[in-house]
Amino acid sequence: MLYQIYEAQRSLMEPFADFAQAAAKLYSNPLSPFGQNPFAQRVSASYDLLYRLGKDYEKPAFGLQTVNVDGVDVAIHERVEIDKPFCELRRFKRFSDNPATLTQLKGQPAVLIVAPLSGHYATLLRDTVRTMLKDHKVYITDWKNARIVPLADGEFHLDDYVNYVQEFIRHLQGVYGNCHVISVCQPTVPVLAAVSLMASRGETTPLTMTMMGGPIDARKSPTAVNNLAMNKSFEWFENNVIYRVPSNFPGAGRRVYPGFLQHTGFVAMNPDRHASSHYDYFKNLLKGDDASAEAHRKFYDEYNAVLDMDADYYLETIRIVFQEFRLVHGTWDVRGVDGQLERVRPQDITTTAHFTVEGELDDISGAGQTEAAHGLCSGIPKTLQKHLEVKGAGHYGIFSGRRWRDVVYPQVKAFIHEHNQPQVQAVRSSAATKKVAARSPARPAAKRKAAKA
Repeated sequence: MLYQIYEAQRSLMEPFADFAQAAAKLYSNPLSPFGQNPFAQRVSASYDLLYRLGKDYEKPAFGLQTVNVDGVDVAIHERVEIDKPFCELRRFKRFSDNPATLTQLKGQPAVLIVAPLSGHYATLLRDTVRTMLKDHKVYITDWKNARIVPLADGEFHLDDYVNYVQEFIRHLQGVYGNCHVISVCQPTVPVLAAVSLMASRGETTPLTMTMMGGPIDARKSPTAVNNLAMNKSFEWFENNVIYRVPSNFPGAGRRVYPGFLQHTGFVAMNPDRHASSHYDYFKNLLKGDDASAEAHRKFYDEYNAVLDMDADYYLETIRIVFQEFRLVHGTWDVRGVDGQLERVRPQDITTTAHFTVEGELDDISGAGQTEAAHGLCSGIPKTLQKHLEVKGAGHYGIFSGRRWRDVVYPQVKAFIHEHNQPQVQAVRSSAATKKVAARSPARPAAKRKAAKA
């Protein structure tokens, strides 16, 4: 019922927000009789702020048109490579009519960026994609808003997330021979599971696996986010944050964790900071500081755009990752597309180079949570493992902004390049072949339990 009440309120507020937008323009126009008023600028700023607070925020566009590659502007064509019910594999294909640049682009490594499905859209990683495009072929998981997915398309579980990642990895391997994987925040867990399952089956695994600010072991340095997930019961989440999508959306009737509730939680973590930011925006409008005002708009256009998450996926993530810690305990079984259960064994990964990144001031995934993956991936030689703690960086700073571009990205780029050389790939392939040959007959997968785990 709460979702329906929210939608009714949003519908009622929409004309007022439109009026505020029109009034802001009217009072800011010097040719308008209203713009001649000595208080016109203040009135315009007030209406503008009211509009920003009341408007509905839709999914932003990536908006990446060109990228500079060694002084040459290269055109970007964004297209969907694979369209799944709950996710699109999106590619940013680069074009150039410069022969030398084209040859350079063709020789660069392919990277799958697995974006988080935790409230915001994949466009939150726009800066990550833009930076990576200079030196890599880039693909990204663009998760869909669950409220637009019809019930006929079925359910979405954490197991499905893991299966999606495996399918996308295999797609890139089929096109390029192999690929590199980067996971940011929430997907570090399902990505590690996906690569582990591929390794356990003897499949070719990605050349590198970079994990940034994720809850591999949420018991370490728990943050406010971790504490909420760990201290509330599973039943509390199911009874208090799960609602059905109203009838005015394609996904009517689907059980979801609504985006508007997630956004309320985001703001509640730092209410003073957001209030100050909006007040600064108001003052910048009064001063005519267009650059600062536009920076505020861009940030909140992204921050305020949230999506609904399928209830099954969200609740299973709470239970498996933050309450039962099945990954670190070695008790996580994932259902494959064939309906069979397979145990997640990170220790079976042996040929994928592993890089973890954490922010010193991360208040989402605490210190040591991502680094814990190295202990789980005991089969990877120490020479193929690396960890980086970014001094002074918060959660967003490790994948967006100045610290990402100046500190993190150069090391990520170097790590991928180091493990992308032909001779390295040959050694990896040989090692994988020997591992499969020496492997004892595969353990039969357990039958899927009739009751939900």
